[in-house]
Amino acid sequence: MSLARVVEALGLPPGARVDRRVPKTLLLEHGAPTSADKRQIQDGIEAIVWVAALKPSTAGVPVFRDDVREYLEVAVTTVSLRPQAKAARLTELIHRAIPYPVVLVSEEDEGVSISLAHKRWSLGQSGEVVIESVERTGVFRPDRPSPMEAAFLASLALAGSPRTDLYTLYQGWIDRVSALSASVVTGTFTLPQTAEAAATRRGALLRHAELQREIATLRASARIEKQVNRLVRLNLTIQRLEAERAIAVGAL
Repeated sequence: MSLARVVEALGLPPGARVDRRVPKTLLLEHGAPTSADKRQIQDGIEAIVWVAALKPSTAGVPVFRDDVREYLEVAVTTVSLRPQAKAARLTELIHRAIPYPVVLVSEEDEGVSISLAHKRWSLGQSGEVVIESVERTGVFRPDRPSPMEAAFLASLALAGSPRTDLYTLYQGWIDRVSALSASVVTGTFTLPQTAEAAATRRGALLRHAELQREIATLRASARIEKQVNRLVRLNLTIQRLEAERAIAVGAL
C-alpha cells in the first residue's frame, strides 16, 4: 500500500503510534468554512487516519515556543481521497482543521503526495492558530519511485532529521519537500546545508514557478501575434525572463 510505504519511510517510534481513524465531523466542524468545502469533505474523502503523535514523551524531541507559534506535538496523518476529489483544497482544509502541525500523506490518483504547513498564532483571534503556506510534493509512486523520489523517501527517517525541537524537525521535513521540488528542475536531490540555503531555495522555487507561468503566457501570445513590432517585444521579454529563470535554477 502506498500510504504504508511512506509511513514506514518516516521511521516513527512505536510509542508514538496512534493509528486511530478520524471522523469527518472534525473537518466539517473545524476546517470547512463554506458549504462547497463541506461537500468536498463528504464526497472527496474516503478515510482519514491519525497515524502518530510526535512529542517529547514519544519521540524525544523538545517542544518549541516563541511569540509566533507553539509546537507541542507534530501529528502524522494519512488521508485516502476518492477519484475526482479536489486534492489541493482538501489538503488545505485538513491542515486548517488540525491545531497541531501536520505531516499529511495523501493517497490520490494511484499515488501519494506529502504536504506540510507551518502554523502560527492568529493575529485577530486569541488562542486560535492559522496555517501559513502549504508545502506539497507532486503525486508519486512510492512503490516505483524515480531516483530523486527514492532519495527523498530515504531522507525522511525521523532518526536522521534535525531534532533540536519540534519546529526544526518540522522545518527539516519541509526542506526535504523543497529539495524534491527542486530536483524536478535540476535532476538531483540534495538537502540544504544551512537554514539560509534552505530559505534561498524556497525563494528560488517560488520565483522559478512564477517565471514559468509568465513565459508560458507570453509564448502563447507570441504564437498568435500578427504585428511584427509586438512580436519582437514579446520575444525580447521572453528572452529576459528566460535569463531570470536560469538564475533561479542556479539557486536551486
